[in-house]
Amino acid sequence: MAGTRGVANVQIETTGETLTGQGGFLGFLEYLRATKIAEIVRSFLPAPGNHRGYCPSVFVGTLLVLFVLGGRRLSDLREVEREKALLSLLGLTEIPNEDTVGDWLRRMGDPKTGGEGLSGLRKVVDTVNRKMLRRDRTKEYTLDIDASFLKAAKKKAAYSYLNEKGYMPMMAALAELGLFVDDEFREGNVSPQDGHIEVYRRAKALVESAGKKIARFRADSASYRADLINVLEEDGVLFTITADQDRAVKKLIEEISEKDWKVLGNDPDVCVAEVIHTMAETKKAFRLLVKRTRDRSTPLSGLMKTYRYWAVATNFPPETTTVRAMEWHQLRGGFENFLKGLKSDVGVGYMPTGESFSNAVFFRIGVLAYNLIIGFKRDLLPAACDSWTLPTLRWKLFGMPGKIVRHARGLTLKLAISAKDLAFLSGIRMRCLQLCASG
Repeated sequence: MAGTRGVANVQIETTGETLTGQGGFLGFLEYLRATKIAEIVRSFLPAPGNHRGYCPSVFVGTLLVLFVLGGRRLSDLREVEREKALLSLLGLTEIPNEDTVGDWLRRMGDPKTGGEGLSGLRKVVDTVNRKMLRRDRTKEYTLDIDASFLKAAKKKAAYSYLNEKGYMPMMAALAELGLFVDDEFREGNVSPQDGHIEVYRRAKALVESAGKKIARFRADSASYRADLINVLEEDGVLFTITADQDRAVKKLIEEISEKDWKVLGNDPDVCVAEVIHTMAETKKAFRLLVKRTRDRSTPLSGLMKTYRYWAVATNFPPETTTVRAMEWHQLRGGFENFLKGLKSDVGVGYMPTGESFSNAVFFRIGVLAYNLIIGFKRDLLPAACDSWTLPTLRWKLFGMPGKIVRHARGLTLKLAISAKDLAFLSGIRMRCLQLCASG
């Protein structure tokens, strides 16, 4: 075929040399070793039922590699197998096949055994998060929580309020770190309003176990509940929560005098105001911040004035202006980016089995992978790399082609990269050694 129009004049052959297309991934593998992931997993997950079974750290390690390198399905483990030589440098010598991994996911989440694998994974994630929090210099954090829909055309999946089949995990993250500190995998028909207090309390307990504090809380209207607001008030947590525009809220908005509306910025069509409000079961009144925007979407909008309203409940002190509090609340858009990174970049948007309990195990390992990438960037990469997403890491760091050479004194990874890239990777490895030394 050489020389044929449209085909390069290149011969294709196989080679017996030990090559890798992911040489820079060595830095992340060493980070897993420095943070003792294998030991943590073995501490909390049940051991195999017989001496021939894989250790749980093999399954978790394999799935972490799958997620971080961009795998989307368990069948992608066949591609992970190509990097077996690189993975073996740090002890991952066995790659279970997709059927074996699928069976393990089912065993770990099986309700008949109490889902001991899933509960053990929560302890793994909490342990990893606690170590990261202790290394972080921040003392007080902002907690963002929300339910996030995962579409899944599985026979046993339930329909959500979106009229699509799938799952509705409840997530909680620390805004300052982009770190998920709680996840609860739920059926698609579970209300997004359920379980917010439990999620908040678990996140609070974790943060406090690291000697830190949740000082602020943000959420959308699913968290607009009297019981949650009372708990936040009792704990002294400042909050902004999108208010559900029920009859009482709508009545308050209608009663706002025209003179009380203040133009927001330079746009006369966008104004803000605030009133004091209380719900039937809240113990304290709170500020209700209201933003109105003139609706110009209809043919008659030039003749008639109609408005759209957006309300936010908050206990921020009076010195925090209406505009400033609403701007701060809108920063929760960063949480949407965290969820996007988890679903799209890490790849938990695809569910591998038909059982929700095994998918919950898969999902939690995906959360662990996401958090480890956050830790990897914060602990080992220069500050200039803070904005790097996982796809950026794959492109700029992990995807370094190289050759693995075995000799009497050990192993050498020869990378086909520039001196600048070699220095960059060497710096990561040096910081990893320092992390190991610090314990």
